[in-house]
Amino acid sequence: MNDFILNFAPTGMVPTKKMNPNVPISVNEIVEDVLRASEYGASMAHIHARDEITGKPIVSAEVYGKIISGIRKHNKDIIICVSLSGRNVTDHHQRASPLEIDGNIKPDMGSLTLSSLNFINQASINSPETIHFLAETMKNKSISPEVEIFDLGMANYIYFLMKKKLIPQKIYANILLGNIFGAQNSFSNISALLANIPDNVTCSFAGLGNYQLQTTSLALASGYGVRIGLEDNIWYDRKRTVLATNENLIKRVIRLADELEIIPATSADVRQKLGLAPGNGQYGLL
Repeated sequence: MNDFILNFAPTGMVPTKKMNPNVPISVNEIVEDVLRASEYGASMAHIHARDEITGKPIVSAEVYGKIISGIRKHNKDIIICVSLSGRNVTDHHQRASPLEIDGNIKPDMGSLTLSSLNFINQASINSPETIHFLAETMKNKSISPEVEIFDLGMANYIYFLMKKKLIPQKIYANILLGNIFGAQNSFSNISALLANIPDNVTCSFAGLGNYQLQTTSLALASGYGVRIGLEDNIWYDRKRTVLATNENLIKRVIRLADELEIIPATSADVRQKLGLAPGNGQYGLL
């Protein structure tokens, strides 16, 4: 393979302006960072909405709609995934509200974490009922799940969802390494995860915090895609002396890819690979 999926995660749930002033919080900031990332070759954007006054994560179809509209005003092809996270909202109807967005600002994908898990300071609650509800809602809306995998049990659960026909045959998964309660950035962990994921799943890797650069390097060298951005890591260096920007994190990925003689896949190619509508006014699953 001579290309790779570059998935851009600019904001996330946790980083604040106090932690790193480069974290995009407002609609305009998020839109600008996504558009800049697309110029470097990002084919996908994994977005979170924030309250512009408090900076706190919010579940708001209105705000998500503004972000998507701002992106698609200038780039009608990039794949957009809305976060359906359970880290601050547990009610599955509320979490599904971004999936109600339709028309030219309909999201292509929605995130789907396949189990409850702990982070170092917070839990993310994803009951079986919630997972099934979100998956079924996406199926009914012709929106593809962006599966998030933190450990072996989540990888295994894909088989169950496929058996129940709750998710499509072509699936995209982010494998996230480095969470203290999940899989670590080691060859043994990576090998075990990949061995337990169905062959029809397209995988990218993300490293959390200090593990981001290592994970990105391993993924690119092994022929897999990467997720990159301030959502997963606010520091540029492992000694935590230089705060990162979304742009310099992406530029580092491009430099690594250049050395490996690979390039970011186009949004059009990734859409075709994942069974998504072609963009430019047609969004979600085919």
